[in-house]
Amino acid sequence: MTDLTIARPAIPTDPAPVPPSMPMDSECCESACERCVWTVYQEDKLEYERRYAAWLIRHPEHAPHI
Repeated sequence: MTDLTIARPAIPTDPAPVPPSMPMDSECCESACERCVWTVYQEDKLEYERRYAAWLIRHPEHAPHI
């Protein structure tokens, strides 16, 4: 009897965080909103960088070689 089981790649249980998308210039109304899209983007980017640094500690094999 032949085994027809198809091998599937392992699903990563700790994927790398995804960086936030930069807003388009047209998304800012330029009226000095308290929660400007650029302010939110900068906050999200800092959070991403924090999470990415922590992920690299857990996955040093993905660290960029400088």
